[in-house]
Amino acid sequence: MGEHGERAGIEGHGEHGEHGEHGEHGEHGEHGGHGEHGGHGEHGERRAAQIAAVAALGEPTRREVYEHVAGRPEPVSRDEVGEALGLPRTTAAFHLERLAGQGLLEVVFARRTGRTGPGAGRPAKLYRRASCDVAVSLPERHYDLAGLLLAGALQEAERSGDSPRAALERRAHRLGREIGQAAHPASTDREAPDAGKAPDAGEAGKAPDAGEAGGAEGRAALLAALEAHGYEPRAEGGDIVLRNCPFHVLAREHTELVCGMNLHLLDGVLNSLALTGMTARLAPAPGLCCVRLHPAPGRHADGR
Repeated sequence: MGEHGERAGIEGHGEHGEHGEHGEHGEHGEHGGHGEHGGHGEHGERRAAQIAAVAALGEPTRREVYEHVAGRPEPVSRDEVGEALGLPRTTAAFHLERLAGQGLLEVVFARRTGRTGPGAGRPAKLYRRASCDVAVSLPERHYDLAGLLLAGALQEAERSGDSPRAALERRAHRLGREIGQAAHPASTDREAPDAGKAPDAGEAGKAPDAGEAGGAEGRAALLAALEAHGYEPRAEGGDIVLRNCPFHVLAREHTELVCGMNLHLLDGVLNSLALTGMTARLAPAPGLCCVRLHPAPGRHADGR
């Protein structure tokens, strides 16, 4: 279930914001590029920005400045930071601007005197912790995604009386469809007729009708979606092998539950991207994700 390695990075949460929302998880494509696409495009740029933000904290003084600002209940000025940390004003300003440029701090302007109108003076430039999350994991892990699915499934099961596992599989499949639609919105006009509903228990892994055209386009969208969610896809003959498991530790400790969730998630992606000609199956192997994508029976890897 994936290679080694855990989360390495910083959490830039702050009091001012939470995760953005896109279906279950928010905007998913924020992780870095391997696979057949080489990490280029918007996804690779986001990954590079996250790494740069974390790297900016490797400088000890800058990290101290960040921790001071993050620990204050109100925005602070460069003079206040310099005085608190014993830094020259220019040094404090340099590090504050660098942190703001990396998205770790936010700049706000406010009059400290409380006066308004003519003669009140210019607003002061102040800094506070940014309302974003910044984290880098090598290899990529998406435990936040698993946590959202598991928590949502538990709530759904309590309301419906259904089993938590069945609720988890439905939610995973639904989220997979949203991921596929986001990767290739044009494919929604060519979905299988029953693509709007989650599959029954015996339907997991079945491929929808791939259609007569667009296999290459669907495959490219599939690879991009897998790459953006940390699976590190690689072509191996007609199959697509997933070299990384985004849920590695959870899958190692709770294999049947988490691998089943993963299978339904990927089956949802394939169901949405109906032109791939691929089907998802459990095929555990050392160092790989538990799911492997095969050409659907009677189809080539390009969907024909």
